[in-house]
Amino acid sequence: MAPRNDSALWTGLIRLQAESAQTLQAQIRQAIVSAILDHQISPTIPLPSCRVLADRLGVARGTVVLAFQQLVDQGFLVSRQRRGHFVNPGILASPTLQAQPPPSRRIDWTARRQINARHFPAPIQHKKWVDEPYPFVYGQFDQSLFPTAEWRECTRMALAVLEIRNWAADRVDLDDPLLVEQIQARLLPRRGIFAKPEEIMISLGAQHGLFMLASMLAHRGMKVAVEDPGYPDARSIFGVVGAEIVPVRIDAEGIDVDAIPADVGMVFVTPSHQSPTMVTLSDRRRRALLAAAEKNDWIIVEDDYDSQLIDAKPKQALRGMDHTGRVIYLGSMSKTFAPGLRTGYMVAPAELIAELRAYRRIMLCHPPTNNQRAVALFLSLGHHDALVRRISTVYEERRQKLLNAVRRHMPQWQTCDIPGATALWIKGPSGIDTETLSEQAARHGVIITPGARFFDKPMLPCPYMRLGISSIQATQIEPGIRELAKVAERCLATA
Repeated sequence: MAPRNDSALWTGLIRLQAESAQTLQAQIRQAIVSAILDHQISPTIPLPSCRVLADRLGVARGTVVLAFQQLVDQGFLVSRQRRGHFVNPGILASPTLQAQPPPSRRIDWTARRQINARHFPAPIQHKKWVDEPYPFVYGQFDQSLFPTAEWRECTRMALAVLEIRNWAADRVDLDDPLLVEQIQARLLPRRGIFAKPEEIMISLGAQHGLFMLASMLAHRGMKVAVEDPGYPDARSIFGVVGAEIVPVRIDAEGIDVDAIPADVGMVFVTPSHQSPTMVTLSDRRRRALLAAAEKNDWIIVEDDYDSQLIDAKPKQALRGMDHTGRVIYLGSMSKTFAPGLRTGYMVAPAELIAELRAYRRIMLCHPPTNNQRAVALFLSLGHHDALVRRISTVYEERRQKLLNAVRRHMPQWQTCDIPGATALWIKGPSGIDTETLSEQAARHGVIITPGARFFDKPMLPCPYMRLGISSIQATQIEPGIRELAKVAERCLATA
């Protein structure tokens, strides 16, 4: 414990950062709280006066005064008349539990576990993509397009006293009615879906919804048809419940409906823009899939993947075309708004939604209602509509630049021009290994996604890769592809 609480000590403990997202007052409070809880300051000696500490830190005296007052209100400091501020002794009086000795016999967790989660396909690791010059990553947050001012407005509104009363209580298994209303009125009609409120449920992203569906409707040994190549986490989710994965090939029209065995119980599809090829399921295949589902009594899980942007020729969602109630629709705001918010929704018959609500309740009750209310306000004020218009224009410009750059600098790679897609799925020449290419390109600041992880049984070496446009600036696309082409040539030369 420090013997003296002099101002020199405090300038060492409090290091203000101008680039921090926190205010100066918040930074001061955080530093003082950390010092108190770490027993770095003596409770018997007063803290520096507000004037002295403000001078040392180079901030306004009022900033320190407000910080000290907040800490007094929270019980970390006590104010003693004519003596100054002291650490509250009660804060430091918490009992310390004696450390328990290590167990004499270690538990074999590998033998105990029923699910070997570490064997699932690893997530795409692009942790430092934001620091790279050429991030061809998919579906990530683009700070240059994020509606910061509009989102701040909505979060401030959600923190008003009357709004807090709306979301602070435990809703048990219910969702924010305003968010359900906005999804019903603003998002679903664009996809040709007209649903009742009792047919809509909020989830923590589309993936959460898919997990609940697989857990409730699939079972061990049940055959589930999944696109190949397709969404890796869908294969993992159905695998968790013991379902038998039936990979079904993809071509220029989407999933080959004729290749789906009649004895499957469920079909998982991404018809809007297929993951990862981005092809759109043709009208002919859509009708065929719905007819086959009715004939063979299939359940269709429709992940409306990459469908949020404005499309000159939009296709109606399968859920909107379905007249038998066997299509379950999964939607998300991750690609247009913010993946970190984990805001998804599900549309299904009311009786199934009621069961799913009961199931969700024992998992997590409901998604955080403060976020639900802020997103609902964001939709109701028209901010999401404006955002979709803006990013649709920007993404289409980026997509065209990427397509032209690949065709110019990598002519031996096969590409497909799919309007409205936010990524490019391309196939390289024979002998190229995109896993190696990805590792080599990353050393030059080019971040790509190799394609092997999307296949049920990938060919090795795998010549496919995905290039995203959501996070790279238009001016960086051409030089990024030039750099990637050079690395690809070196990889081919050593193959």
